[in-house]
Amino acid sequence: MADLIKELVTGVVENVMRELLKKSHGRTTTKRKKRKAQAAGGRPSRAKTEKTKTVVCKQVSRRRSAASRSRQRAR
Repeated sequence: MADLIKELVTGVVENVMRELLKKSHGRTTTKRKKRKAQAAGGRPSRAKTEKTKTVVCKQVSRRRSAASRSRQRAR
């Protein structure tokens, strides 16, 4: 009786695992999950080196030239 139950449970677990693996389609974990795992101490970190801080240049929106505006109107 115990063998029958064990065999039944094993068969169900194998089928469920097969279905789950079939549906994965080779997807990898998302960046968010990787970051969370790394923050939790999943991967050992290397010794950090000092980096010089660079000044960030803001993007400036440029006004279109008169020629390009007239070309757009002509369309």
